[in-house]
Amino acid sequence: MNEIINKISSGFWAQSGLEVVAVICAVLYLVLVVKENIWCWFFAFISTAIFIFLFHQVSLLSESVLNSYYLVMAVYGWWKWQNKKGGQNTKIGHWSLKTHGLIVVIGLLLTPIIGYLMQNLGASFPYLDAFVAIFSVFATVLVAYKVFENWYYWLIIDSISIYLFWNKQLYFVAALYVAYLVLIFVGIKTWKKTMKNETG
Repeated sequence: MNEIINKISSGFWAQSGLEVVAVICAVLYLVLVVKENIWCWFFAFISTAIFIFLFHQVSLLSESVLNSYYLVMAVYGWWKWQNKKGGQNTKIGHWSLKTHGLIVVIGLLLTPIIGYLMQNLGASFPYLDAFVAIFSVFATVLVAYKVFENWYYWLIIDSISIYLFWNKQLYFVAALYVAYLVLIFVGIKTWKKTMKNETG
């Protein structure tokens, strides 16, 4: 037990200031997503810009590419959430089971392909990394469109991410994703309440 505590402590203090800033911005992003606050996309932009560099440094190549995508989606998400139709901002909604089934099938088919490519590039945990990256792409689109089911995607994605980041000694980032798991359940509860109020 002492060995585990010492490992966490030494890893914690070894993290760069950049990682701390990225984690803080990432937490602010998810907290503001829960509140449907458009400023979440600003903090997403800052955190992902930093994570692109950090993940490249530890050979999580799919994660690095993924965060480049997040950077673009932060701009798109900002635009989407402020884009008004009929005087109202985008409301929380659902996508059909068929659509989600298609997303899952496509994601599972792409995972071994991307994983193989990343393995040849020297990536760590190439297939798990690819799985997380591919489904994060889909889940981010769901967030931009305020699709309620995004939370269930993130529940799986973030659980796997904790394992990846812990093994790469990115302890701050691993801790961030533990916090994300808690916030996911807060998000589910909050968005359910919002949907009920919007339809009620």
